[in-house]
Amino acid sequence: MSNLSTYQADVGPVDVAIIGAGINGLAIAREAAAIGLSVALLDRADIGSATSAISTRLIHGGLKYLERFELNLVHESIRERKLLLREAPHLVKPYSMLIPFSKKQSRPGWMLACGLMLHDVLAAGKKLPFNSILLKSRLKREWPTLAAAGLSWGGLFQDAHVPLTERLNIELARDAAAHGAIILTHAPVVGLVRSGGNITGVRYRDRITANEKSVAARLVVNAAGPWVDSVLDLAGEHERKIGPTKGSHLVIDTFPGAPKTCIFFESPVDSRPMFVLPWQGRYMIGTTDLPYSGDIDHVAIDDDEIDYLLGAVNDLIPTARLTPEDVLWSYSGVRPLPYVGDLDDPAKVTRDHQIIEHAGNETGLYSIVGGKLTTHRALGEQVARKLARRLGRSKRPSPTRMMRFPGAPDGPWESYRTEFIQSSKLSANVAARLVDTYGTAASTIERLATDVPELAEIVDDETSAIAAEIIYAVRCEGAVTLEDILLRRTTIALNRDVGLNAASKAADVLVAEGEWTPDYAQEQRAAYVASMARFRPRPLQNQIRE
Repeated sequence: MSNLSTYQADVGPVDVAIIGAGINGLAIAREAAAIGLSVALLDRADIGSATSAISTRLIHGGLKYLERFELNLVHESIRERKLLLREAPHLVKPYSMLIPFSKKQSRPGWMLACGLMLHDVLAAGKKLPFNSILLKSRLKREWPTLAAAGLSWGGLFQDAHVPLTERLNIELARDAAAHGAIILTHAPVVGLVRSGGNITGVRYRDRITANEKSVAARLVVNAAGPWVDSVLDLAGEHERKIGPTKGSHLVIDTFPGAPKTCIFFESPVDSRPMFVLPWQGRYMIGTTDLPYSGDIDHVAIDDDEIDYLLGAVNDLIPTARLTPEDVLWSYSGVRPLPYVGDLDDPAKVTRDHQIIEHAGNETGLYSIVGGKLTTHRALGEQVARKLARRLGRSKRPSPTRMMRFPGAPDGPWESYRTEFIQSSKLSANVAARLVDTYGTAASTIERLATDVPELAEIVDDETSAIAAEIIYAVRCEGAVTLEDILLRRTTIALNRDVGLNAASKAADVLVAEGEWTPDYAQEQRAAYVASMARFRPRPLQNQIRE
């Protein structure tokens, strides 16, 4: 597996420059590079560091789209879920989801039953068990707290999830780079280049020199997510494209009556679909969906959202009795939905994506609005096909439909996982963590740890993360900051204290190995604490109260 570089002093002319290294930009870069286009992908921050980092982590088959008869989205979601389960088995896992029914719900029971059956028909050959209807006897046996709360029956929906979306994003970047894409992170685009009335490139700020540089490109793709309109501002006046909505999640420890499977239920306040799901040994609750007009650079959950989310779970599971003190941390972000004017209910806005081909003095520019985690590959294929056609390239089948992710083994995943853990020179806990986080790249990290014994030392007791992972993140996966390392490479920051205790140790490792200077390490320690405050982690909240 080749290393991922996220810096290059000078970038020559390319076929396509892509602005935004979220899930949309990554998918487009991967597909475009795989079909032979030369690609430069730039991001103001890091890979998958904005909207792509705040999802509910579900790879869903589009059940909720049936309610609005968006059958095209259902078909697309089912197909892409199947591909991800096959091509990224180390990251994407089958996931059962209970949908309870009670008489106070806004959606009638027959709708739920019909929806599950219709979805099975549409998903023929999906390689997952059939959906099923659960009678009260089974609810009482397997979900006693729900049965005691008066829920009479429910449905069991067979879906999928990706516990570590951060690693999914990194592997997309690695694959794009392996096919020749140039990736520049912490490289904000500050202008668009024009020539002959067309858009012919981008200007960005170099993260090393702080000087402005240019990338000449035959075509430019604006995949900046919530910042799509900000990029278009660089081109001049334009019609608003994005109608942002805010989504927030809570992370909590297990609680009385906590379910063993994901529960997909209605909020008692506004009937919005919600989830409470087991995740990484804890529970995630989400999500809100609120029109947002605030600063998209600084998005954090507010107290009303916390009360809304906790109240919904307490109503569903009365034994939970959750309070704000139970919240370990939270995360919030902005969905880049299409702008449709003032709308009371954001749920009515389509989740389908739009590919806008600009004309006039913006010829050569494309903008992407919307997009979803599950169907990112399909979007990438559609955009790359348009770009290739515009550039006069011959049409060819999409290679990503049969392309394994970099961390996926050639054979069965479970066999590879078991063999790695049993043969590893590291402890079983550490070996399991490495293979579950990095897939086949775990062997590279293991070699680092065995070649330099100091790198086998634990840097975070909760996750069993070792020092070699910190070095690997910088040397092999293009991490620049502590947040890049702890949140989006090693995922240590998904622990109880969002990596606050591990931050200093990680910085010390990088200094000891000559990757960082002491001054930069100290700067990063402070920057990490300041940045993670947006998650409202319990340790920092306790400091504020004191």
